[in-house]
Amino acid sequence: MNIGQKLSDFWTKFTGSAEIIVALSVSVLVFAVLYFYMIRFLLDNKSGGLVSIFVLSMILGAGIIALSNMNSAIFLVIPAIYLVILIVLYSVELKRIIWAHMNMKLADVKHAGGRSYDEEKVENCISEIIKALQNMSKSDTGAIIVLSTGNIPSQIIDSGVKLEADISSELIESVFFPKTPLHDGAMIISDTKIVAAGCFLPLSQNVDNIPKDLGTRHRAGIGITETIDVVSLIVSEETGIISIARAGRISRYADFETLKKTLNKYYWQELESVRK
Repeated sequence: MNIGQKLSDFWTKFTGSAEIIVALSVSVLVFAVLYFYMIRFLLDNKSGGLVSIFVLSMILGAGIIALSNMNSAIFLVIPAIYLVILIVLYSVELKRIIWAHMNMKLADVKHAGGRSYDEEKVENCISEIIKALQNMSKSDTGAIIVLSTGNIPSQIIDSGVKLEADISSELIESVFFPKTPLHDGAMIISDTKIVAAGCFLPLSQNVDNIPKDLGTRHRAGIGITETIDVVSLIVSEETGIISIARAGRISRYADFETLKKTLNKYYWQELESVRK
């Protein structure tokens, strides 16, 4: 049977029954939406190469099925394979997306609700946070500071002590001073307030991608960013190295300029986007 005859037979089957037309139309719509979101997810994660492979495999698969006697249901195997690949390769990103869309009770941290920022106050907060981080780095004082946008679950806030205090380097350093009750936990900052301290964070399960010389503090700092869209600022107790964790990834040896850039982005982009 030639290609023309196959296409003719397919068209006859497609137009021969209203039930078949409806079923195929719904199937096409469902898979079009599925493919759209899969491709958009890959593009958002800078995986254009995988998009090309995905599209090419879909075209080749459709061609092979059309020119052979294979059951068209086999074509469903292709997106199923890609879904498994996406889950394996992008488990951290998927967990963060799922968590962000869960209908959960948020912490008492409230969104700023349209309140305009006092530029001088923000610059003072940035300066105080950097000052505290650098002072703790010099004294090898371990610390975790989480920059949130009001999206920290209440159970994490409740695991520590609520402060609702203005940001100051003295307060930050005193919280993390060794042997104080709160020094082993994380500090949660939202907006221009220290919301809580001594909070327990989920540890990262992605141990294979974490350097062996990083301990529990770094695993906690990375772990919170795997499921929630926050930034963790971590000071190593052993080396004094300052690290920045975001989206399950860690960047070490953060200097003044890097910290300034991160905090400027937090205050002038991320918090502003939440208000809108």
